[in-house]
Amino acid sequence: MTMNNAASGLAPDQTPVGSPMPFGPRVLADGNIQFRLWAPAAETVTLRLEDGQTVPLAATPDGWHECVTDKATVGTRYIFVLPDGLNVPDPASRYQPDDIHGLSQVVDETDFTWTDTAWGGRPWAETVLYELHIGTFTPEGTFAAAIKKLDHLVSIGVTMIELMPLGDFPGRRYWGYDGAYLFAP
Repeated sequence: MTMNNAASGLAPDQTPVGSPMPFGPRVLADGNIQFRLWAPAAETVTLRLEDGQTVPLAATPDGWHECVTDKATVGTRYIFVLPDGLNVPDPASRYQPDDIHGLSQVVDETDFTWTDTAWGGRPWAETVLYELHIGTFTPEGTFAAAIKKLDHLVSIGVTMIELMPLGDFPGRRYWGYDGAYLFAP
């Protein structure tokens, strides 16, 4: 799903540079950050930044609450506050550094330069698939630690891995059955 600037309420100089998704924090071309939360039952939603600053979100007729602000930057942690005082991490967060109940963090999706757009994959007949659970594959349970073991998988004949799980979840170890933040690896 994509949105043009008119549909998103953005000025022409605020073109999104990241994801075409209509939710989650987006870094705009002018450096401001756009925040959106779909909360059709909420009359108001407030963005609270890690330093305590608050920014009201404007309600749209289709249930979204949104704002564009220069008070946040890449790396800023934030949370949404509903009218009853409930703090809600961003359900479309790209990063939950303090687990799923903590503050969400703004990530610049354009910060990574893809260099493999011409790669077409391997023939299915050559596939030896390994389901790799990041949290249990190494003692550290991290992507970085798993990278160090990829040569081992190749040496035993593995040609493809399926990372399980990718979405953030409660706790340290995870088997993929109760993902909560599907956009936050």
